[in-house]
Amino acid sequence: SVTIRRKTMLKALIALTSLVVAPAGAFTFPSKHAFTSRSALKMAADDVEVVFPDLDGKDVRVGIIKTRWNKEHVDNIVSGAKEALAACNVTEDNIFETEVPGAYELPFAAKLLALSGTVDAIICTGVLIKGGTMHFEYICESVSSGIMSVGLQTNVPVVFGVLTCLDEQQVIQRSTGANNHGDGWGKTAVEMALLRRESLGVKTRMSSLGFKADEEELSNGEKDEKLTKSAPGFF
Repeated sequence: SVTIRRKTMLKALIALTSLVVAPAGAFTFPSKHAFTSRSALKMAADDVEVVFPDLDGKDVRVGIIKTRWNKEHVDNIVSGAKEALAACNVTEDNIFETEVPGAYELPFAAKLLALSGTVDAIICTGVLIKGGTMHFEYICESVSSGIMSVGLQTNVPVVFGVLTCLDEQQVIQRSTGANNHGDGWGKTAVEMALLRRESLGVKTRMSSLGFKADEEELSNGEKDEKLTKSAPGFF
């Protein structure tokens, strides 16, 4: 009986090993992805730059939430983001801007804005500078996790536009001039908003999800019921 049990255990071990050491081809991605990559990474000598394609956000509505802490630097980031939105054809009327006391409040405000259904993407902006205590680490982790959770829970893209720096000089280098990170965050918001529309099949009516219905398939009454969205913001 001992021999039989050993043989049984050996067979089970062999079966388990065959599952773990599976052929490489068993876990390959399909040749055609559902979503085509819209951005490419451009590698430079000492830095990595995200190269954005031409983005048309003429119908995209973006909410910007900024903190009052480190106001001067945050305003610079927001200015960079707005310039990028304008370059992507996002109109001023489709940009909603509000503020909260500090970075810790960003996720909650972002969730309220996302649930309002009035924006296609949100940019949370702020500046965190490391001090002499663990406060910096706690806030950074909580804010980044919270902002990501809002996007996953609401299906509204939420961009992490918060600088987390060791000193003020690092902040200046990343919030002014050609290296203003607000530019990339603004373009990211537009790109993700467009991706959301493509993937969810935003239609001229809100009856169901799926691919966009052709105009010819809609009755006259349905054509009159095309989706009209309210102004962005808490309205």
